[in-house]
Amino acid sequence: MSLQSAVMQNNPLLHHIIATSGDQHQALSPIPTEAVAPIPLSDDSDVKNAIARSRSAFESWSYTSMSEREKVMRKLQKLIMRQRHELLDIIQRETGKARAHALEELVHAVMTARFLEKNAASVIRSRGRNGAIPVTTKASVNHMPIGVVGVIAPWNYPFSLALIDALAAIMAGNSVVLKPDVQTTWTALHAVRLLEQAGLPEGVISVVTGEGPTVGKALVEQADYICFTGSTETGRIIAQQVGERLINASLELGGKNPMIVCADANLDRFLEVALSACFTSSGQLCVSTERIYIAREIFDEFKNAFVERVKNITLGSHLGWGYDMGSITSKEHLERIESAVRQAQSEGAVVECGGKVRTDIGPLVYEPTVLTNVNRTMEISHKEVFGPVVYLTPFDSIDDAIKMSNDTAYGLSASIITRDMRAAGDIAARLDCGSVNINEGFAATFGSVEAPMGGMGQSGSGRRQGPEGILRFTEAQTVAVQRGGVVSRKFGDNDKRWGRIMVLKIRLMRGLKLR
Repeated sequence: MSLQSAVMQNNPLLHHIIATSGDQHQALSPIPTEAVAPIPLSDDSDVKNAIARSRSAFESWSYTSMSEREKVMRKLQKLIMRQRHELLDIIQRETGKARAHALEELVHAVMTARFLEKNAASVIRSRGRNGAIPVTTKASVNHMPIGVVGVIAPWNYPFSLALIDALAAIMAGNSVVLKPDVQTTWTALHAVRLLEQAGLPEGVISVVTGEGPTVGKALVEQADYICFTGSTETGRIIAQQVGERLINASLELGGKNPMIVCADANLDRFLEVALSACFTSSGQLCVSTERIYIAREIFDEFKNAFVERVKNITLGSHLGWGYDMGSITSKEHLERIESAVRQAQSEGAVVECGGKVRTDIGPLVYEPTVLTNVNRTMEISHKEVFGPVVYLTPFDSIDDAIKMSNDTAYGLSASIITRDMRAAGDIAARLDCGSVNINEGFAATFGSVEAPMGGMGQSGSGRRQGPEGILRFTEAQTVAVQRGGVVSRKFGDNDKRWGRIMVLKIRLMRGLKLR
């Protein structure tokens, strides 16, 4: 049965959406032989109802035992792997990415669910702290769920980025209202269906659909916390909105991610890492490498070898395996990528390979593109392309490479290719970004789900993954119990005498090394 027919027969996936506006959105598949069914669109009243539904579910879910939450995570992992073929089809159908890159989404989601299953309870459990006065004061810190978390997910990684933030929020005891991108709503609906099949109670996660300026804005205005992945421009707007409401948000935004290739780098390792770093998901990845700085003494050799390998990347635009790189996800984004390359050429950049739309393969297939002769005055040197486009530049010293790498408003990810691990560590410490990969492009940090990931500068705020990615969805509450004498001065007591006693207590604590 086609997706179109399924919708006509009241597809149960649509039951996850709260949408009564009567309007629909028709997304187009980047794969010419595939069709994407229309989705109903939500309006402001639907967002209000979704928030109310989530608040009701929160009341019970926040008191659910961690063992019950862990069961959901455990079953979810199995369901993702059992249904992986169907999931890979829908991801490819909506995004046009290569199947291997779609599989990376499933793997990332499973790894995240496993981490949460094994670690969330210990991360958010109450812990004792030193009290005001040793022995007589006992303090502890609780991590309380915030309430309703609004997750605004992007189109480029529609399965993993719809799930991993929602899973962390849910394991911390929150309920979630998810707004996926209208291009990739069906992928998100499959993810929500799996969660409920795994035993998540009805209402703990709800879905609203629509464009950011309308439905997204309404969600930001009503949720208790916002988790957003997307452009820096939209992130700024959301930051202003949550600031007015005095609520918190985590924002993973854009990047202009550099790779530094040192003079001692292994050529084969560089080629393996750089191809993946630049062209995974057709470069439509927030941590994709867009600029490579290569030591001048190896520049020509490495440039020529890289260009030849890029020319041999296999392109495709169909469901299934068999090609290295797929389509750009939308016509609008393809036009932005084309415009960026044309602008760079007009300013003097040289296209070493690529730079063309391959309509003979698919309507939105854009060749992986390598540029040289790019300087700081050009727009492409500092503006994110978010596509299969990278430029190569030589450097004369590591200090120069670091300076060029940091010469950006962004600070999301970077990578270093070298055989000298001590030097790599020193370079990493001088890079202004949230993640640094050594002898890897992005997968090492992206896949290290026990470690935090996020950006500096215009690349956002907050961290996903690791303990930090769980604790962002909680409020810290301090509880202190006083035994014996009170800490504060009793009204009516001799204030001078009380002052002497407090000074003696401080001296005693210092003498006994209790503080």
